[in-house]
Amino acid sequence: MAPSPEFASRPIGIFDSGIGGLTVARAVNRALPHERLVYFGDTAHLPYGDKSTAAIQAYSVKICDVLLRQQCKAILIACNSASAAAYELVREYVGSKALVLNVIDPIVAYVGQHYAGRTIGLIGTKQTVGSNVYRKKIDDLAVGIQLHALATPLLAPMVEEGFFDNAISESVIQNYLSDSSLEAIEALVLACTHYPLIREQITHFYQDRIDVLDPSDVVALALKKLLTTHQLLSPVTFRPQHHFYVSDFTRSFEESTRIFFGQEVDLELYPLWE
Repeated sequence: MAPSPEFASRPIGIFDSGIGGLTVARAVNRALPHERLVYFGDTAHLPYGDKSTAAIQAYSVKICDVLLRQQCKAILIACNSASAAAYELVREYVGSKALVLNVIDPIVAYVGQHYAGRTIGLIGTKQTVGSNVYRKKIDDLAVGIQLHALATPLLAPMVEEGFFDNAISESVIQNYLSDSSLEAIEALVLACTHYPLIREQITHFYQDRIDVLDPSDVVALALKKLLTTHQLLSPVTFRPQHHFYVSDFTRSFEESTRIFFGQEVDLELYPLWE
């Protein structure tokens, strides 16, 4: 039985530890321009990259409560650390109330299709790289992919502070990408939602010799496919009004959100714990 038009016109919930996930939201907005987005940035607890699994799970469940109260038809975990630590728990918690998608599985599937038998690199936070979630999932594909992962902890805070497209970011990026573990790779996965903002600098470093993979576009297309399969694409034909919540508000977040989302954003404060 097809879902009702009322259910299909409900919003898509997207959450992240902060504002980095807005790069994913921007890709979703491009792929699905008629869908209404409810974004939650847990700015009170960022970054998730250095939090314990238990803490990330607690925050994720709390945020899902907020998004379910907003009647979201789908919830996208737009954070690598939360995708690694809390996806299974969130899926169990949300149950049949909404579809749940993470940012890891779509890019793993994409890599499996396009890079079988090849060597690829991956950069991300300590939490994402340390969890080994990408390695396990890629190994499970059993298509002969060699994965070389490198934790690049300075990149996310650097981008958050507005240091990209300048000499400082150039120096830090060169330092990380020159690491011997990334030699002989044929593609590089940007396994952190902040990294699309420095994708051009990374591509420039490699002089177009390797493919630099931005998972946000792959995830947006996976979400579109999921909604299509479940007959949940919005029937609305006009551009909807999006909502953006943060658990802690500062003026710098508001300024950064415009850079990450690519357009004006009004942030609304929504503390997770009163």
